[in-house]
Amino acid sequence: MGPLKLATERYPKLRRYASLIREDLVETYSRDLHKWLVIAPILGVVTGLLITLLVKVILMWMWPQMLRYYLSHRAAIVPGLILGFVVAGLLMQFLTPDPDEHSTEEIIRSYHERQGRVSMKPFVPKLLAAVATVGMGGSAALEGPSIYGGGAIGSWLWTKVRRLRIEPRDRRILLISGAAAGMSAVFRAPLTGIVFALEMPYKDDLAHEALLPSLIASVISFATMAAFTGAGPIFSFPSSGIYTRKDLLWAVLLGAICGVIAMVFDITFRRVRRFSIQAKIPHWAKMAIGGTLTGVCGLAFITAFHGPLIPIGPNYEAVPLILQQAHSSIELVIFGGMKLAATLFSLGVGGVSAAFVPLFLSGSSFGVAFAQSVARSPMVDLFAAVGMAAFIAGGYKTPLTAVVFVAEATGGHAYIVPALIGAAVAYAVSGEASMSGDQRLHEGVRIAELSNLVVGGVMQRRVIAAEAGWRVGEFVETIRGRIGHTAYPVIDHARVAGTISMVSLSQVPPEKWDQAAVRDIMEREVEIVSPECDLHDALRMLMAPHGPHMLIVTSDEGRLEGIVTKTDILSALNAGPPARTEEARGEQAQK
Repeated sequence: MGPLKLATERYPKLRRYASLIREDLVETYSRDLHKWLVIAPILGVVTGLLITLLVKVILMWMWPQMLRYYLSHRAAIVPGLILGFVVAGLLMQFLTPDPDEHSTEEIIRSYHERQGRVSMKPFVPKLLAAVATVGMGGSAALEGPSIYGGGAIGSWLWTKVRRLRIEPRDRRILLISGAAAGMSAVFRAPLTGIVFALEMPYKDDLAHEALLPSLIASVISFATMAAFTGAGPIFSFPSSGIYTRKDLLWAVLLGAICGVIAMVFDITFRRVRRFSIQAKIPHWAKMAIGGTLTGVCGLAFITAFHGPLIPIGPNYEAVPLILQQAHSSIELVIFGGMKLAATLFSLGVGGVSAAFVPLFLSGSSFGVAFAQSVARSPMVDLFAAVGMAAFIAGGYKTPLTAVVFVAEATGGHAYIVPALIGAAVAYAVSGEASMSGDQRLHEGVRIAELSNLVVGGVMQRRVIAAEAGWRVGEFVETIRGRIGHTAYPVIDHARVAGTISMVSLSQVPPEKWDQAAVRDIMEREVEIVSPECDLHDALRMLMAPHGPHMLIVTSDEGRLEGIVTKTDILSALNAGPPARTEEARGEQAQK
């Protein structure tokens, strides 16, 4: 017998206090959060090492060489981009199951539809395709492969740590945490990684359950990356920190302008993406067309405006060029437009990456042009920050990420308030338009939308019903061989009298089916609703403790109109409003 047990037996009060302490500890650690202290750091280190490798290959070895070559040999821009895009297209077409599924979209789709599962078989080909897309000059950056890489590693890690009391739902959490770690490392911005990964699945909410592991994985991933590349902000961004109330009003106007432009870009991008997916030509041929058009954007701009600024490639070097060198407002607006066009051609055809940095750069160029021509302000850095945040908020529906990113990745913390104003206005003005076709409204918001629908619109009208006077055997013969329900309506003199359930039927021995009547075993307490009942109330009734299997829909006279089940309501919820249903059909046709 141990000393603790002896002590508790000798002192009853100690036993009582020990019991209370045990209850408090059980309650405190009821969510088993300490498992993330082991799993999340592993995820952070592995993801950090992967992103370090991608950054070294693309940003330090490939793109600087290609940029210098393109600037000194303009004729090579279009052929170089075609080559890179064709290589990426061939990798995706022949080495992946679906060439149109990759990057951020694959992670969002896996979160919503596949319980966090990501196949690791095409992992390396997809990363190589990203290297070819971005490294050769595609108008995109590294956040796409970083989010995909981290998310895929998180999904894979779940299969390796099952002994740590990890649950099936934790796979989605690890998926999001890996995405956060990837974003954190590639931008050297851990808070940005956390917020973006939590905002990414939804247009209007956060994936709250992934907060703690995302926090740990992001910090560890950032530290791993910083050990190789340093921990300073990735972009150079001077900020004075002084602004006036008038500047805040200008921020509102700039946010609205960026919101409108972002909305048009989002809608155009989704249409181009759908058209590309439905096009009946090989994927590498689509990529060749995209590479040609992207190259034309870069060549046209550099021909019109001589200088090192060019709207292709990851373009990290463009931030100091826009902020610290003199450019006319016309040049900046054209650069922003060409950058959006190049991004449309690079990613719309299936280029493997994402548009976070292109939106960021377009917003900064529009912001500086706004400061020079509209606000007439020398504080171009302030309006660049507002434009950056506004464009990201309008393009990706991630307003918090937009503001945090501007503060962390640029070091421009002094402009958080103006950036927040611009992001909020752009988010509101751009509505529900988003570059992502897989972002969703949070389920709680969608359930609230059921109040606008009525039972009569979703109920099953062709219903098998039993007559109260039937023998049980007659009822069994009626439903034999049919896919049915766990209960059926019972009609007596053309009015609903009750329901007969499979549980009640099982209590009658088969040899007595020809003697017992349906009315003898039916359940007389029935939940009846009218066709005008809204679906929100109907779902509440079905979800209540000990709620019914179905709701019987009757006319005012008590005649059977139909039935409605939880499945019927959830199907209506997934379909969404009519406009969204058409969009969903278009998306489904692509697949």
